[in-house]
Amino acid sequence: MLRPPCAPWRGIPSQSHGARPPLSDTAVPATFNALPPDDALAALLTCCGSRRWAQRLARHRPYPDLGALLAASDEGCYDLSAADLDDALAAESASPMPALGTPGPGTLAAHTALRAAHAEYERRFRHAFVICLDGYGEDEALDQMLAGIRTRLGHDPDEERAIAADELRRTVRGRLARLITGCP
Repeated sequence: MLRPPCAPWRGIPSQSHGARPPLSDTAVPATFNALPPDDALAALLTCCGSRRWAQRLARHRPYPDLGALLAASDEGCYDLSAADLDDALAAESASPMPALGTPGPGTLAAHTALRAAHAEYERRFRHAFVICLDGYGEDEALDQMLAGIRTRLGHDPDEERAIAADELRRTVRGRLARLITGCP
């Protein structure tokens, strides 16, 4: 059985701690390909809350390699209907806020600012704030989240929904790659 990636954070991708080795697109997802349909669906739903996306990816197994699976994921994300995107963003919203940042004098203030920005974002756009933080170190994540949310609060709702959909797609790719390769 595949071990799902860490529980997603509130609008934030689950990340491993510290630097990760690069993922190989040629890795064969043999364990994933061999899962019973219900188990594959459950594993995929840990990566993206859209049932239609998960069913589509589960139905098109087997995948010859990770690159093909990630391409199918991207295509599925691009094809999400408005209702599917709502489902996926609602699943993000149900996740708890991360404990990010190195403890220090500004950390509590940054977390307070982040909570307030999240509340304003969700009030304004009616969906969770999603940002892909893959490639950033643990010590950079809080600053990236704050900068991202502050910038994106200035967008109009249609522009922001498109950006959120793309950030979700990128986040899902990272979760799916970690699920398949067993990276935390």
